[in-house]
Amino acid sequence: MSKAHWVALSASARVGGKTITRLLSHFGSLEAIFEATPEQLMCVQRVGPQTASAISKISLPEIETKLKDLAARDITVLTWEDVSYPANLLHCDDAPPVLFVRGEILGRDARAVALVGTRQPSCRGIALAKQMACELGMRGWTIVSGLALGIDTASHLGALEAGARTLAVLGSGLERLYPPANVKLAERVTHSGALVAEVHPRVNVNPQHLMARNRITSGLSRAVIVVEAHTDGGSVSTARRAWQQGRAVFAVAGSDAGCTELIREGANSIPKEAIDWDVLSDQIDQVVI
Repeated sequence: MSKAHWVALSASARVGGKTITRLLSHFGSLEAIFEATPEQLMCVQRVGPQTASAISKISLPEIETKLKDLAARDITVLTWEDVSYPANLLHCDDAPPVLFVRGEILGRDARAVALVGTRQPSCRGIALAKQMACELGMRGWTIVSGLALGIDTASHLGALEAGARTLAVLGSGLERLYPPANVKLAERVTHSGALVAEVHPRVNVNPQHLMARNRITSGLSRAVIVVEAHTDGGSVSTARRAWQQGRAVFAVAGSDAGCTELIREGANSIPKEAIDWDVLSDQIDQVVI
């Protein structure tokens, strides 16, 4: 099976992982999927006329050309079949079949923790996120976040200052970086980790993509730490996704309403001050996924 088949289904026809799994179960191979007629494709559960038509119209030679163009622009494509596909994420039922990566994901990035939070944090929240990323980074953790303003930015910066690895999961394509204010930070991340997106590099940001990337942020990680959050924010959504994926969730006690709610729901509580970083690192190390 070639990358072209995977990209054609996932990025071009916008077929999700569960539907690809059903198609593979029905037809036996990706090649057979592309040999099927629209009528045959629609025999598969949840494959309607629009999806069947999109698959039938795909030109694999065109996709192969586009993949070469992406490689020339330093963009790597990882699929479920690639040994470089992040192991933590691969274990998730909702793992995207295709990831677009700029930079490099290493095997040691499996020892990862996500730091997330509001885009409008307090000064204390920014300082804590930066310190937390730095302290955990110095203890060998890869820091995962979303490149957003606020807590995400502080987390990436803390990891970079510690000389640690960091992965930024985007809600846009790799060539449509959002927010624009973090373009230089994104460049730094590529030299100490990677930018990761499930959408095609030239897709613009939208609310749906921002929410969908939450499961990737948590899926890449052993645990999610919410530093500061509103109750209806994306970071609370990421924490709940983490629970669904069997990850641990930590939240800073008393930092904001979102963290208070998560602790009430069962998140591990982290004190605002006098944090024992070795103990916290050991707690995350004990997470089995």
